[in-house]
Amino acid sequence: MINKKLNVPIRRTAMILTILLSLHHNAFSQMDSSFFYRVLSYREYLNKVLSNNLEYASEKFKISIADARIEAASIFENPSIEIDYAQNREENNYKSNSLTAEISKTFELGRKRTARIIAAKSESTLVRNLLDDYLRNLRADATLDYLTALKQKFLYDVMLNSYQMMKELSEADSIRFSLGSIKAIDAAQSKIEAGILLNNLLQIDADRKNAFLNLSTRASLSHSETIILPTGKFEKTERPFVLNELLTVALSKRADLLAAKNNITIQQNLLTLTKSERKADIDLKAGTSHTYLNHGLSTPSETQIYAGATIPLKFSNLNKGDIKVARFQVDQVELMYKQSEIRIQNEVVKAYFQYKSLCKQVENYNHGLLEKAKGVLDGKVYSYSRGETSLLEVLNAQRTYNDLQTSYYETLYNCNEALIELERSVGFCDIDL
Repeated sequence: MINKKLNVPIRRTAMILTILLSLHHNAFSQMDSSFFYRVLSYREYLNKVLSNNLEYASEKFKISIADARIEAASIFENPSIEIDYAQNREENNYKSNSLTAEISKTFELGRKRTARIIAAKSESTLVRNLLDDYLRNLRADATLDYLTALKQKFLYDVMLNSYQMMKELSEADSIRFSLGSIKAIDAAQSKIEAGILLNNLLQIDADRKNAFLNLSTRASLSHSETIILPTGKFEKTERPFVLNELLTVALSKRADLLAAKNNITIQQNLLTLTKSERKADIDLKAGTSHTYLNHGLSTPSETQIYAGATIPLKFSNLNKGDIKVARFQVDQVELMYKQSEIRIQNEVVKAYFQYKSLCKQVENYNHGLLEKAKGVLDGKVYSYSRGETSLLEVLNAQRTYNDLQTSYYETLYNCNEALIELERSVGFCDIDL
């Protein structure tokens, strides 16, 4: 028999836990009504991200800027007009007046303007490659956010079911204790276990809501506007990939690799532009000068028409430092391109092996492991209700089943994440959750 002094605090603890559990029971039956929730499928969510994401919208301005630079590179040198007036006085009160008007223009030689336009166009192509690469990563990151939200949703359901089962068990234990079928310590223990599960449920609920908020953040929606609820599938997606084909696609489609290749073109065009700018320009000018004298009754005048050219002597071209710099930069980006090829190939191979390994791990769970654990738990609960087994055995069976479910959903998430990373490394995304 339990000591009466010990029995009183146990009963008080059991009563307090019963009240707390009943207060929180309805808290998890529905979402927080203080926010507006919107159910979106994966495709709907992705479309909203692509249309609403402010960072992506900002990146797209780089294309407009690059196009404007092409337009700016196509301008010609402006002509100049110079007008001078002068008045001179002499000792005998003679004075002379002169008026000079001149027009001049610099003519670029060496096809400098064409070289500038070609360089600006190649930079515009690079900007488009980088935007495609940004979009590739945005799609993958948005998919991972959606997948994370789905995982948290299922983990929440696992913990909610465990909590509800333990709460029902603790309520049954309270009745059995009042009938004298079990000891007070067992009734208190089941309520304590339910309270522990309630705390875990509260934390998982917070993680779930934060995952939902991440979806809204990716879609550039304030939490005051809406919180997105995912409804997609959460299951293994296995694709019959062939590694050699993936490597071929990656080397031909990866936007960052295309950007690295275009960077070589840019540096080559800049080398051409550097050579062109070393060519001497020519300044042509033409003008007229009119001079007249005011003294006595006669006013003799003089008019001159002139033209000329100015050609700089480019002694500075003896220094070829700028040419060397441009050539070294071409060699540098060529090596960087080769390194990018190696890096991308290794990324694809690593992602491929990781994906295949996780698919096998998920398959192990699908061979009846979860069903067996659930059967053991149901059997232990039934035996406990008949007084044939201890509460400890029920708790152990429940923890085993919870751990298995949690591990299963974590592995399932990792498998789908590996698929996303594999497709990211290859340069496409065709997942449908």
